[in-house]
Amino acid sequence: MKSLAVFCGSSSGASDVYVEGAKKLGKELVKQNISLVYGGSSVGVMGAVADAVLNEGGHVIGVMPSFLDKREIAHKNLSELIIVQSMHERKAKMAELSDGFIVLPGGPGTMEEFFEIFTWAQLGLHQKPCGFLNINHYYDPLIEFFNHMLKEQFIHDKYLEMALVDEEPVELLKKFSTYQAPTVKTYLTDDQT
Repeated sequence: MKSLAVFCGSSSGASDVYVEGAKKLGKELVKQNISLVYGGSSVGVMGAVADAVLNEGGHVIGVMPSFLDKREIAHKNLSELIIVQSMHERKAKMAELSDGFIVLPGGPGTMEEFFEIFTWAQLGLHQKPCGFLNINHYYDPLIEFFNHMLKEQFIHDKYLEMALVDEEPVELLKKFSTYQAPTVKTYLTDDQT
């Protein structure tokens, strides 16, 4: 893996543990010579992960829609800042530039980014790993909801296994390095193929 996209909040959250976890990930990315691709902001969890990579001498590409350039306070010290026209373009550009996707704590925007990229994987549009750095057990309720989807048969277990989860950056990145994408989703039965 040469580069990973990180989806996360432009808020710092209710506890310093979220920013500290983002910094820990940033440092580990540099140790493993992995570039960061992220939303381009200088604030919140987004700013923390970018600053950690930059402080360790790593490479950071920010991707930000023009209408958010001022509102989210674009990071001024990035290796590269790409300004796009829309949120759709932002996600497409981040996906194009990345070999996988890590989700840090964040709000609805972070969830929207994750679920779109996860759905693309489920449909076979990419075979890249997706995972949660579950800082402070932030994503435990979502993981529980995924298990509920499985129980109620709205997701197959092979797709549930696409959502990699760990509390430690090193362990999550190990899971990324051995990830094998499942077969592509189809609604055809054996007698229709």
